[in-house]
Amino acid sequence: MELGAVSRTAIGVARVRARESARADRLFDDPYAAVFAALGEQPTEAPSPARLAIAFQIIIRTRFYDDWLAAQTAGGVRQVVLLGAGLDTRAFRLGWPEGTRVFELDLPPVLEVKDRCLTDVGAEPACDRVTIPADVTGEWLPGLAAAGFDRGAATAWLAEGLLVYLDQQQAAHVLDVVTQASAPGSALATERTSGAAARLTAPDMKATTDLWQGGLGERIDAFLAERDWKVQAHLLSDVAARLGRPMSRPSDSGFLTASR
Repeated sequence: MELGAVSRTAIGVARVRARESARADRLFDDPYAAVFAALGEQPTEAPSPARLAIAFQIIIRTRFYDDWLAAQTAGGVRQVVLLGAGLDTRAFRLGWPEGTRVFELDLPPVLEVKDRCLTDVGAEPACDRVTIPADVTGEWLPGLAAAGFDRGAATAWLAEGLLVYLDQQQAAHVLDVVTQASAPGSALATERTSGAAARLTAPDMKATTDLWQGGLGERIDAFLAERDWKVQAHLLSDVAARLGRPMSRPSDSGFLTASR
């Protein structure tokens, strides 16, 4: 299994989730994260403050989106789409109501390695899981529809850690397709990146930050509102405090949820 088939960024996220899952006071439990973390080389030096800040954001966002998805399905949504799913294992580790179908979109090599690792450890999805090999910057909606996506049903869309790796045009394309495919009752969750967060850098973060293209940045609120989404912002510092992990200072970055 070649490391090159999966981005080092995805493996880094898995490493953060594995460490959090090993804590006695963990905010979530991802029993498969360690399997993916083992695909990459372990860091040998102490992490920079920038790397620690990114790890903190990953931990908080993982729990935030776990809770958001639970709220969506508790409200009756039975169709979930994970855009740029990466090594996310929510289809396996969360408690899904009967009849929930979770679609995972990502590049073919990522899904191939992911499925091989999960099969090797005997992981079984807790929902009807459907994978769609696709590039989200291309025409991915036909493939999603061919896999059984119901455009007439309410959908919970999650774009976790995705848009910052796209340029403005690509991010707009993804969100326009989501809007086009969203029946009434649908909802979306993603990040809202501040200018300061986008400029976060350090030598041990260079491999990741060099890939950032910014997405829609702080314009995402207005972009979605113009497309008739009801948008709500959630500051990282506020979410972290509610989860018992207060930050030393407020943050102007965080998460965004929207509904139709």
